[in-house]
Amino acid sequence: MFDRKAGLWGVFTLQLVCALLFLGDAVLDVFGLERSTPLKDSDTFEYVIVLALLAGVAATGLQIRRMLQRQKRMENQLQAASGAFSELLESHFESWGLTAAERDVALLSIKGLSIADMARLRQTKEGTIKAQCNAVYRKAGVSGRPQLLSLFIEELMADKLVELS
Repeated sequence: MFDRKAGLWGVFTLQLVCALLFLGDAVLDVFGLERSTPLKDSDTFEYVIVLALLAGVAATGLQIRRMLQRQKRMENQLQAASGAFSELLESHFESWGLTAAERDVALLSIKGLSIADMARLRQTKEGTIKAQCNAVYRKAGVSGRPQLLSLFIEELMADKLVELS
């Protein structure tokens, strides 16, 4: 897959090198250090190319800056949403009166782990995990894992904690 950031840096570097080469050649022409003949129409064309390359460097630099700012903003939004989601989970877990074990199982269930994976991770039997899941679903007033997850998603979307860009 194309890495946009690396691609922009590559284009920026290429444009900058070309602009500097053409600029150096144009400076040599203007001060008569490169040739003894007077300026020609082709020299004017070189100056236009230098200006175009410098404009390209500036435009690419602005794009990179905007991309980095957008990335930082999105990281901040994700961090805020993640913190809000954790607070939302804890608030519901507390209001439902979940035990510590039920909280762990509910969180693992929301993360998408299977019953077997939860049992292995919690070092208990699958039957215990199933019973704890059923207790969580009953206390939350849902019929299963999909409804438990959708309960949180709907609440996050209703509160507009996740801002679409």
